[in-house]
Amino acid sequence: MSAPTTTVEQIPAKSGSVLTALILTALVCNINLAVANVALPAIGKNFEASQTSLNIIAIGCTLGLAMSVLYFGAIGDRYGRKRMLVIGLSGTIVASLLSATAASADLLSVYRLLTGLAAGMAYPTTLALITALWGPGIKRTKAIALWSGVSAGAASLGPAIAGVLLTFLWWGSVFLIALPIAIIALFLVLKSVPSGVNESTEKVDNLGGVLSVVMIGSLVLAVSFFGSLVTRELSFYLLGVAVVFGVLFFWRQRTAQNPLYDLSVAKRRLFWVPAVGGMIVFGSLMGAAFIGQQFLQNVGGLTTALTGLTGLPSAVALIIAAQLSARLIINRGSRVTMVSGYAFVFIAFLVMFSWGEKTGIFPVILAYVLIGFGAGLALTPASRSLTGSTPIRRVGMASGTSDLQRDLGGSIMQALLGSILVAGFSASFAKQIASSSDASSVTAQISAQLESSFSSAAAVAASYPQYSTEIMAAAKEAFLSGSNFAFIIGAAAVLIGAAVVLFGLPNQKGENALMEQYEKEDTQ
Repeated sequence: MSAPTTTVEQIPAKSGSVLTALILTALVCNINLAVANVALPAIGKNFEASQTSLNIIAIGCTLGLAMSVLYFGAIGDRYGRKRMLVIGLSGTIVASLLSATAASADLLSVYRLLTGLAAGMAYPTTLALITALWGPGIKRTKAIALWSGVSAGAASLGPAIAGVLLTFLWWGSVFLIALPIAIIALFLVLKSVPSGVNESTEKVDNLGGVLSVVMIGSLVLAVSFFGSLVTRELSFYLLGVAVVFGVLFFWRQRTAQNPLYDLSVAKRRLFWVPAVGGMIVFGSLMGAAFIGQQFLQNVGGLTTALTGLTGLPSAVALIIAAQLSARLIINRGSRVTMVSGYAFVFIAFLVMFSWGEKTGIFPVILAYVLIGFGAGLALTPASRSLTGSTPIRRVGMASGTSDLQRDLGGSIMQALLGSILVAGFSASFAKQIASSSDASSVTAQISAQLESSFSSAAAVAASYPQYSTEIMAAAKEAFLSGSNFAFIIGAAAVLIGAAVVLFGLPNQKGENALMEQYEKEDTQ
C-alpha cells in the first residue's frame, strides 16, 4: 500500500470554496430524501395512486442512494471523485425536473429512483473528498462536523419547505427544492474542487458492486414494505433475496483480489462500532420524526405546513450540536461524545412518551430539539471515526458506510417503530370495540377498517357521522397507545446503541493509539 500524502492540518487551496461546494452537494442529496412524504396525499389524489405506489414513491430516493453508495464510492476512489460529483449533481438537476413534471405515478417512482442514484454518486464523494483533502487534525474534524450537521439537518429541512410550498403550489413543486442549490453546487465544484486527490489505482470489484446493489436494495425494500399488511409477504421474499446476496457479497469480498468492501478494515473497532452506533442514533431521529408528524396531524390536528415547520428546530439543534461535537471530540474523544448524544436522544423519547391528546406544541418541539441535538453530537464522531480508521485510497468505502448509517438506519427504525405503532393501534382499537355497548352491531368488515389505521378509522367516521365523535376519540386513544409502545422500543434501541458505543469504543487515549496503529498498518 502507498503511504498517504496528507499531513496534520493539511488543507486544500481555496478551502472555503471547496468546503462550501461539498456541503451544498451534501445538502442537495439529503434534502431530496424526505420531500415526497409531505406531498403523498396530493400525489395520490392527482394520479389516483394505490398505497403501494405511494410507498414506492416515498422510498424511491432513499432506495437509489442506499443501494448505490458502496459501489459508486469505490468507482469514485478509482476513476475520479470530482467526476462523480459532477455527474451526480447533473443527474440530480435532470431527475428533479423529470420528477416535478411526471405524467404518472409509475414514472414518478422511476424518477425518484434516478434522483437517489444521482445522490449515490455525489453524496459519498463529499465525505471522501473532505477526508482526502484535509489532513488528520482539528480542521478535518470541524469540516466533518459541518458536513454531518448539514447532511442530517437537511432531512428535517426538506419536509418543512415542502409543507409550505404545497400550501401555494402544485405537488411537483416539492421536487424542485434542491434544483437551485444543485446548480450553485455544480458551479462551485467545477470551479474549486481539485481532481486526482489520493485516488486508488486498483481495479474496481464490479461483481462485488452488483452484489452489493441487489443486497442493499432488497434489504431497504424489505424493511420499508414490512409495515404494511398488504406488502408484508413481499417483504419476506425480499428479505430472503437480501440474505442470499448478502452471503454471496461477503464470500466475494473474502476471495476477491481487490475487494469492494475491505473486511480487514470493516472489523476494526473504530469502524464497526461507530457504524452500528451511528445507524441507531440516526434511525431514532428518522423514526421519531415519522411518528411525530403523524401525531401532530392525527391527534394534534395541525395542518401539513405547520407539521413540516415543527421539524425546523430539530434541524437547527442538530447543526449547532455538530459544531459543539467537534470540540468535544478533540477534548474528550469519540466515546464520550457519542454517549452524550445518546443521552439526549433517550431523554427525547421520554418526552415523547408523555405526549397526549391535550399536549401543546412546546413538548413536541422540546422532543425534536433534544433528539436533533443528540443526533448532532453522535453523528460527527461516527463519521470521523469511520473515515479516520480507513486508508485514504479506500475512503469511499468509509463514506459509503457513513451514508448507509442514514439510509439503512432510517429505514429500519422507521419500519420498526411504524410496525409497532400499527400493532398497538390495532390492539387498542379492538379492545375498545369489544368493551363498547354497541360491539354487537359492529361488523367484521367495519371492525377491520377501524383497526387498520388512523386514516382508515377517519374514513369510517365520515361514513357514519352519527358515531363520528366516538370513533375519532377512540382512534386518538388507539394512536397514543401504539405510539407509546413505539417510543418504548425506540428508547430501548437507544440504550442498546449506547451500550455498544460505551463498551465497544476505547477512551480518548486508546482511540488515538488505535488510529496510529491503523496508520502504520496502512503504510506498510
